[in-house]
Amino acid sequence: MKSIEEMMAAAQQAAATIQQQMGEAQAKLDTLEVEGLAGGGLVKVHATAKGRIRRVEIDESLLNPNEKQMVEDLVAAAFNDARAKADQISNEEMAKMSQGLPLPPGFKLPFG
Repeated sequence: MKSIEEMMAAAQQAAATIQQQMGEAQAKLDTLEVEGLAGGGLVKVHATAKGRIRRVEIDESLLNPNEKQMVEDLVAAAFNDARAKADQISNEEMAKMSQGLPLPPGFKLPFG
């Protein structure tokens, strides 16, 4: 049987490893890019997997003052599409990171 000191040292080492891996995963998410689309690609939003918006593209055919409400709706839809894709990639990366870690069943990272 291991001593309490050995178990505590192992737990501290595991916590440090998890913290390092989470930092690496978060840094990676900031380099992965997703593209949200709306209106059949007439509006595009480019964002990082962490959700930071990098660029918005609006097709010239939509730049009509009479279509203002439609353009606003399409921009919002493209943002939401990008956010959903970013969330999916983030969840996939966190799942990859937690593989092989001695975590209890159902435990989710980051601690949620």
